[in-house]
Amino acid sequence: MKKYYENVILITRGILEKQHRNRMSLKREKGRNMNYVGIDIGSTASKVVVEGDKKEHFVLPTGWSSKETCEKIKNKLLEMGVDVTSDDTKVVATGYGRIAVDFADHVITEITCHARGGRELAGGDCSIIDVGGQDTKVISLRDGMVYDFLMNDKCSAGTGKFLEIMANRLGVTLEELFDMAGQGTAIPISSLCTVFAETEIISYIGEGRERRDIAAGVVESVAEKVAQLAKRQSLQDKIILTGGLSNSPYFAGRLSEKLGKTVETREMGKYAGALGASYLAEEKG
Repeated sequence: MKKYYENVILITRGILEKQHRNRMSLKREKGRNMNYVGIDIGSTASKVVVEGDKKEHFVLPTGWSSKETCEKIKNKLLEMGVDVTSDDTKVVATGYGRIAVDFADHVITEITCHARGGRELAGGDCSIIDVGGQDTKVISLRDGMVYDFLMNDKCSAGTGKFLEIMANRLGVTLEELFDMAGQGTAIPISSLCTVFAETEIISYIGEGRERRDIAAGVVESVAEKVAQLAKRQSLQDKIILTGGLSNSPYFAGRLSEKLGKTVETREMGKYAGALGASYLAEEKG
């Protein structure tokens, strides 16, 4: 019996010591300068946001290899004083190339990360229209949770890639395309396929049509396709535009007119997915 009680005491002491070590570990972690990194590996651009002790954000072209891009991100973060291999750094990866981020603590879907980032940018419940390089997403939040979402990832005609291709055909940058579109009168781009639409534009160029009118037609075509997708959802009163086109007041304006609701832009709009990932990195610990 004496031996039994001695064993009980030893076991109890071991449990108490373990609990004490866990409490001390938590205290040390709370006292550490933690960094929370969100990495959104998109089809054309990779966005990174750091929250916590450091406050950083940057974007790199994804290029042909997501793995190589991840190495560049890792090295760039290290130059900024953020070591992704350290216990003081938590990383969440999202986006098309999220599985390539082999140093991530968590891998989370784009919908979840964009919803979290959009909520932060909007300051509460909202609908998020995200126009990416290869897809367009419409996400709506209620009570901080996603209650509906739609995604068009089957055709590039309503995405940033379409605009990029058409801007190249017109010999301008995306920014210049929007500037020209704002000064032009839209001519119809009727084709639903990027390849055929490009043929239409070549024909317009051959006819000597004004570049600004062609540019207006191109932007109008994308805005119409994005609006058609968004209209399939019950949108919140507050709508924000995220993704690569989020810094274009002209595009937001065209969407607003087509939806009959104001579509707002945010300075950090293109970082929505990475921003959401950084907050989730902190919340998941």
